[in-house]
Amino acid sequence: MNGDGKDGTLVIGTRGSPLALAQASIVRDLLGGSQAGLEVTLSVIKTSGDRFLDQPLAEIGGKGLFTKEIEDAMVVGQIDIAVHSMKDVPAVLPEGLHIPCLLPREDPRDVLLTADPRVTGIAGLSQGAKVGTSSPRRKAQLLNLRPDLVVVPIRGNVGTRMNKLAAGEVDATFLALAGLKRLGLVDQAVNILAEEEILPAVAQGAIGIECRIGDEAVESLLADFHHPATGIAVAAERALLAALDGSCRAPIAGLARLDGHGGLSLNARIVAPDGGARFDAAGVGPSTDAMALGHNVALDLRTQAGDDFFATLAEA
Repeated sequence: MNGDGKDGTLVIGTRGSPLALAQASIVRDLLGGSQAGLEVTLSVIKTSGDRFLDQPLAEIGGKGLFTKEIEDAMVVGQIDIAVHSMKDVPAVLPEGLHIPCLLPREDPRDVLLTADPRVTGIAGLSQGAKVGTSSPRRKAQLLNLRPDLVVVPIRGNVGTRMNKLAAGEVDATFLALAGLKRLGLVDQAVNILAEEEILPAVAQGAIGIECRIGDEAVESLLADFHHPATGIAVAAERALLAALDGSCRAPIAGLARLDGHGGLSLNARIVAPDGGARFDAAGVGPSTDAMALGHNVALDLRTQAGDDFFATLAEA
């Protein structure tokens, strides 16, 4: 493949973090075993999001900083596909690219890691405890529950955040359960947070595979690995995100679920950055109309919050 679909080599673009490499390796092993004579290789690409670790993402361009350089490489034919954590993918993709394949979703919930193993959940944190996170969604929901807590911005991969916790820089931090599982660190997931407390990020736990539109050889190969149920749920959540003009600056959370009988539900939440205002909405609909469900739930949230709420976010 490698751009022309003829040489029997398929190149996967990926970030270089341990989690990104673990996820790309899952895809490499799936595709490599699917077709005789197909060689699948990884190409590690350093993104702006990985370079500028000392600045909040919202101040330097948002989520797209984890995908831009990889997508640029795909557009010019240096790589054939990209493997992404779907929660890092902006609501709008670059022209000429799409994500036709999502793997089965892992558990989307968040985990609270604490320096003191005796602490149980958010309620167990001491008054004024320092919690490390660079996620606006986690920060806003946390402060809505516990306005006494002090949020310390920390960025970096899973290992970096765990090391900062161990070094005493913070009393607690958040990680995604899906990432811990994929890195073989599920034993760290002592405090798994209920969705009622901290609703996950849109598409958290889902791995997406992006390719060029019209690359028929690649699209045909990926079709065998697409998980329809994950695709439907993620479509609803990303429609919610798009309708709310979601970015890394806006504290938006959403989780969709299929009921196994053709129905789809979606729970969503927006919270003021300081945690002071919170709005929740939920909807149900047919699984065949996932994007409409996401749009409708977003409209409910917009109506509840009002124009002033979103204007304030835009100015933040």
